[in-house]
Amino acid sequence: MNSDLILRLLIAAGISGLGVTLYIFGNRLILARASNKVKQFENYQTGQAAIVYFTTPTCAPCKTIQRPALESLKKELGERLQIIEVDASQRPDLAQDWGVLSVPTTFVIDSTGNPRHVNHGATSAEKLTNQLEDFVI
Repeated sequence: MNSDLILRLLIAAGISGLGVTLYIFGNRLILARASNKVKQFENYQTGQAAIVYFTTPTCAPCKTIQRPALESLKKELGERLQIIEVDASQRPDLAQDWGVLSVPTTFVIDSTGNPRHVNHGATSAEKLTNQLEDFVI
C-alpha cells in the first residue's frame, strides 16, 4: 500500500516538474521571439524602458485590472517608462509575431529594447514594479 502511494507521489511530482519546466521554456522562447521587435512600434523611444501591453476592446480583465495597474505605474514612474498598447484584434499580425496567445499579455522591455519579462493574464502593478526594478527604479 505504501509503495503505491509513493509511486503516485513520484508520478505527480514528475508531472508537476515537467509542467513548470515547459512553462519556463515557453516563456524563454516567447522572449527570444520578441527580441528586437519593440523597434517595430513607431512610438517606441530608444533608451527608455517600456511595457508592451496586448489587449482587446472586449477584454474585461484588461479594463478592470490591467489598465488601472499600468496607469498607476505610469503615474509613479512618469517619463522613465513608456507604455505601448496594442489592440490584438486590430493587429493580429503583431500578436502572432510576439507569441501572444491570450489577453492581457504584457512584456517588460529594458532600456536597450530587450524583452526581460512576459506576463500572461492580468498582472499587478506591484509585480510589474518588481520586474522593472533592475533597470528603471
